[in-house]
Amino acid sequence: MSHYRRHSLEPSIDSITNRFRDSLNFQRDDDDVINKPDFRELNYPLKPRVSSSAAATPAASGSSSSSSGSASGKPSVTSQLAKRSHSGELSESGSGAPGSGAKNRTPKPGHRRSASAGTPLIYSGLAFSPVKNRGGGSGATSPSPGVVPSGNICPSGKIPKTGMASRASVKPETLFTGNGNYGHGNIVRGGGGKAKPETRDPEEVKKAGNDMYRKGNFSEALSLYDKAISMSPENPAYRSNRAAALAASGRLKEAVKECLEAVRLDPSYVRAHQRLASLYLRLGEAENARRHLCFSGQCPDKGEYQRVQTLEKHLRLCSEARKIGDWKKVITEVDAAIANGADSSPQLVACKAEALLRLHQMKDSDLCLSTIQRLDHQHTQAKIFGMLCDAYVLCVQAQVDMALGRFENALVKAERAMKIDSNSNEVVSVLNNVTNVAKARTRGNELFTSGRYSEASVAYGEGLKFDAFNSVLYCNRAACWFKLGVWDQSVDDCSQALRIQPGYTKALLRRAASYGKLGRWDDAVRDYEVLRKELPGDSEVAESLQRALLNKSEEHKYLGYNNEVEEVSNLDKFKTATSLPGISVFYFKSSSNRQSEAISPFINTLCLRYPLVHFFMVDVDESLALAKAESIKKVPTFKIYKEGEKVKEMVCPNHKLLEDNVKHFLL
Repeated sequence: MSHYRRHSLEPSIDSITNRFRDSLNFQRDDDDVINKPDFRELNYPLKPRVSSSAAATPAASGSSSSSSGSASGKPSVTSQLAKRSHSGELSESGSGAPGSGAKNRTPKPGHRRSASAGTPLIYSGLAFSPVKNRGGGSGATSPSPGVVPSGNICPSGKIPKTGMASRASVKPETLFTGNGNYGHGNIVRGGGGKAKPETRDPEEVKKAGNDMYRKGNFSEALSLYDKAISMSPENPAYRSNRAAALAASGRLKEAVKECLEAVRLDPSYVRAHQRLASLYLRLGEAENARRHLCFSGQCPDKGEYQRVQTLEKHLRLCSEARKIGDWKKVITEVDAAIANGADSSPQLVACKAEALLRLHQMKDSDLCLSTIQRLDHQHTQAKIFGMLCDAYVLCVQAQVDMALGRFENALVKAERAMKIDSNSNEVVSVLNNVTNVAKARTRGNELFTSGRYSEASVAYGEGLKFDAFNSVLYCNRAACWFKLGVWDQSVDDCSQALRIQPGYTKALLRRAASYGKLGRWDDAVRDYEVLRKELPGDSEVAESLQRALLNKSEEHKYLGYNNEVEEVSNLDKFKTATSLPGISVFYFKSSSNRQSEAISPFINTLCLRYPLVHFFMVDVDESLALAKAESIKKVPTFKIYKEGEKVKEMVCPNHKLLEDNVKHFLL
């Protein structure tokens, strides 16, 4: 271990002068030259390597920049420089560092500096500066062409052979990009710093992206491919690789754009054409798939070529079935095309949704369309059924929205389709129909709200001229007929709406009510039973069903049908009535009692409102024995029986309390 020499506390002036001179000059230890840079020439500090054996081992001192001449009580500028830390120095780990065990190290060949190498040069940030030796002789003004400078610029101490300096080193030197204070243009040997240097080779970046792709990390692969493209934007392979990562992420249309760019950069790039063919096959664009699979007379892959042919066949059969309205055949062909590989084709999904719409399967059609991703602003030029694919998808969506009563959404989508393909007669027809139906519906609703039912029915009829299969318009017109008392036409329009959209709850409710008005109780019961299953918690539906059942039953006619309250005058009849199934309400009254006379009309109303409830009246003045047997002390008194058992007794109740109890036990 080397030590600084101890000095007296009061050194002589000569001693101080000598030490100051030594600190500025270059000191020669044996045959090694220790380069002491003039720090004023540097535009950034270089960290000198301090050797723990600088005094004891001359060979080690060659890589150290600490000087024994600066070991005075006050450190020199050079010794202050030696204390600084700069990770940008090109040093091998453990070369002369304290505690590195360099004391007993035997210098390796090529690591020892020789005085015969010429005057050492010091990196000053701009050029190599010549230095003077201790004797005052000046060095050469420029380095010898055959000599590689030593010092901080070659920290390992290795001096390559003459003529070999231009060859690439094992560890390339790159500009450091970390966030430390390294100065501008600082050079760091690759892998030597704490922060990992960024590579400037796009091929290395692409290989890293390929590794991420093979591991299934597509987002990271995309990021690396993007970086490679930014380094070399004219390389088609990078675009093709990015397309593969996009396709694996489910972003097929973006992948198509990347492949098209790769083909633009290199029209003969076979891999990009093959990838395009595969993408177009998945998108259901058979014509485009064939063009790229067979470009420039290339012999296509037999398997891929057969899949394209199969897709073309299914599309042709689907088009033929659509023309004749064979919608079940359309669904069959679409499913076959999807199974063949066109699993990401929005136009085929829309075709299936259209077929389901024509088969009056509204909910299934709407669910089918929900799987289509939102269309972007750059539309494909591929066509289906004579329309641009994106325009066709929007047209189907508009028709499904209109069928389900979403008229505003339908109008927006039809207008978008028109912007995409204004030359298609079918697109023009769809927009015209949607516009007129939406206007008719709005006008009809305004008239109905104002009570002008006859005019509203006409307005809804105008809309049906443009869309004869709109269940919403039929149901709305049925409401007009119901208000006008035209029950037969109300039933007809509701039935038509239900044929178009089975399970249309509002139409079913309206038809059941119309059946009731017509006295067709069997039909009314059937509709109410369906509604009861669909709406189990709806009390109005439950009451309507019970009323319809009562009116249907001849047994209930005897007990008070025709909206009459049955009178009970003796104990035997009372016992028979209490044993009836269902709910029975007994009303004990007196003709001379004002409260009884006041509530009697409301009992008749309840009888009409709840036909399944049996209402009986007992006049206590005429049936004293019955009143005494039932312990009637005050009138009006009400007793409610359910399935033969008394469940409630009320004395002088108000209208609301009485009706609430009837409803409670009925439900």
